[in-house]
Amino acid sequence: MKKILGGIFVLLVSAFLFAPVSTRAQGGVTVTQANLDKAIAELEKQAQEQIDTGALPGMAIAVVFQDKVVYAQGFGVREVGKSEKVDADTVFQLASVSKPIGASVIAALIGDGKITWDTKLSDLDPAFEMYDPYVTREITIRDMYTHRSGLPPHAGDKLEDLGFDRAQVLHALRYQKPYSSFRSHYEYTNFGMTEGAVAAAMAYDLDWADASEQKLYKPLGMNSTSSRFADFMARTNKALNHVLVDGKWVHKDQRQPDAQSPAGGVSSSVNDMTKWMQMQMSGGKFQGKQIVPEAPLAQTQFPQMITGVSRSTGMPTFYGLGWDVNYDAEGRARLTHSGAFALGAATRVILVPSEQLGIIILTNAEPKGIAEGLAQNFMDNALYGKITLDWMALYLQAFKDPTVIGLEKYADYSKPPSPGTPALKNDAYIGTYGDNKLVGDIQIVEQDGKLALVIGPKKMSFPLTHYDRDIFTYETFGENAAGAAGVTFTIGADGKATSVVIENLNTEGQGTFHRVAESQ
Repeated sequence: MKKILGGIFVLLVSAFLFAPVSTRAQGGVTVTQANLDKAIAELEKQAQEQIDTGALPGMAIAVVFQDKVVYAQGFGVREVGKSEKVDADTVFQLASVSKPIGASVIAALIGDGKITWDTKLSDLDPAFEMYDPYVTREITIRDMYTHRSGLPPHAGDKLEDLGFDRAQVLHALRYQKPYSSFRSHYEYTNFGMTEGAVAAAMAYDLDWADASEQKLYKPLGMNSTSSRFADFMARTNKALNHVLVDGKWVHKDQRQPDAQSPAGGVSSSVNDMTKWMQMQMSGGKFQGKQIVPEAPLAQTQFPQMITGVSRSTGMPTFYGLGWDVNYDAEGRARLTHSGAFALGAATRVILVPSEQLGIIILTNAEPKGIAEGLAQNFMDNALYGKITLDWMALYLQAFKDPTVIGLEKYADYSKPPSPGTPALKNDAYIGTYGDNKLVGDIQIVEQDGKLALVIGPKKMSFPLTHYDRDIFTYETFGENAAGAAGVTFTIGADGKATSVVIENLNTEGQGTFHRVAESQ
């Protein structure tokens, strides 16, 4: 019975989604002006409460309905300790909301006729390789944009933290062992998507940032939008990243996402984003002009890979091409995506095309679930006239788990064993360790009498802290930092280390480095 009902469900979903946006029937409760007005009033009140209570330094929100911008407002400050306020033109980093934007760029490129969603990367970028030669030959733009490449979750992200640039990370993916069979599972990978985008732009001899500007941002009049970090930093009216330090919001680091720009490198304002949202829900048109061809854009909104089951509706959830594609109890498609930088940005977009309703929320704080809670509350109020669940509490609780945004949990090194076993002399560990094609060679060196790990193309140095005998730790760094990670040596018969395992690089079993014999 379950198989039969599942088949009927897929057929019904297909019949609903594969019609052009303009002809889709509106299901369930249609948005009324009264509900919309109430939803906006409640949204503004709740947003201001978040600022007043210090839950966020700043945010901007916009709502589109029936091809019009019905709300656009800023709250709070661009940077804590300074007086400049956020407004609807303030530019934020979008993080992974960049993904559906990038899918729109590719749809525009497809419209120029040289590529399709199913063009093979081997035809566009012959230098790119995956671990399996068959996958190298067959993988397509669609495979990368649906996260079904077989790569492990977030493959390449830690290499970026260690100073690898885009070309170096994409080259290293050939050494990344697959996490699942090709096209069999959904696994979220920023650099897989990045390669799909970069290869698509190659067909037109364009850099990705140039392609995005020429094919989407300029035609839409998104004059404050860019896929280059330098452009974001050059803006006068921009919101800087913030993280919590001892319970207070602090601007420490600004995420530099150029390496994975198609997946996380867009910066924009809510005023600019409303133009893209209207285009998305109008079959690629904006102000009567066809900006992106309807057919390839519509494919981005179709379910491509099943991702799970909704806790709130019990219905399957999907990923499209750069979009999360879900359905409410009335069967209406909801196109969503969140963006999160642990270094201090959180964003959320929701579109309900059948109702021509959308919301975008941009914040300048590390992800706490607030953008998601506010957006979901608004949609409930607009669609149903009331909040159906305590969404804010649910999201706040969910985001307490760092794995929600892709961070990992390592062993607890806060309390060394007592009594502990002392380390060997530094000479036992010092040396070069290699035989790891994914990461390359590393060095264990002595600095000021203590050990340090030197790693990556920029030879980044990290002090090692002794934990117990041959186990040390170092503080992970960058966007994927998750506290102390273990550095564990294996000692040979001669009393010297023969290999070392770096815990945070060993998630998929590729964090082992073997001592390189010294030349005589």
